[in-house]
Amino acid sequence: MSDELLVRYASPTLAALKVGSLISYRSGDTQSVQEQVDAWNELLNDRGVVVQLLSSKNDLHLMYVHRPQLLDEKLKEQDVQTVLCPLGYPIGSCPHLLRHLQTRLENQEETFPHEIGLFLGYPTEDVKAFIQNQGCKGLCDGCWKVYGDVEKAKRIFAHYKKCTKLYLKLHQNGRSLEQLTVRRKAL
Repeated sequence: MSDELLVRYASPTLAALKVGSLISYRSGDTQSVQEQVDAWNELLNDRGVVVQLLSSKNDLHLMYVHRPQLLDEKLKEQDVQTVLCPLGYPIGSCPHLLRHLQTRLENQEETFPHEIGLFLGYPTEDVKAFIQNQGCKGLCDGCWKVYGDVEKAKRIFAHYKKCTKLYLKLHQNGRSLEQLTVRRKAL
């Protein structure tokens, strides 16, 4: 597992354009995955980025790359809380909410916890509508399924794509992960 994995799938988060990104990675060696997560945290935490292993099942590891400061701001929004509270999320700090998300991921039988979109910074109206419509009837697909402001979402999708393309090029030309990660003040 190389730094390119983070650059390829989490550039908008590294650039502080996005609250968080999910990366799924297949490996039979959970310990080496956790060691890589720890190494990334050593490198990126002081720049305001945290990498967390959310789930490991059947050799599939789900990593959450996020900016705690941006996540905290997002999860404090009233409309976000109206989605999370009925799903059993505690009102409180990000670590408590993330633990609950982790529990929901670990305990999922047939239903994926689609509220995870809120933890990625997706618009609340789109996450709510996705859950209500069971992923159907969207107006546009991109980084997420859009039910609300299509034009705004398309601009964001293009921005994320441009960021990822630029970051991949810079990384291939020798920029380190640390150099590519925008420093933001930690909480």
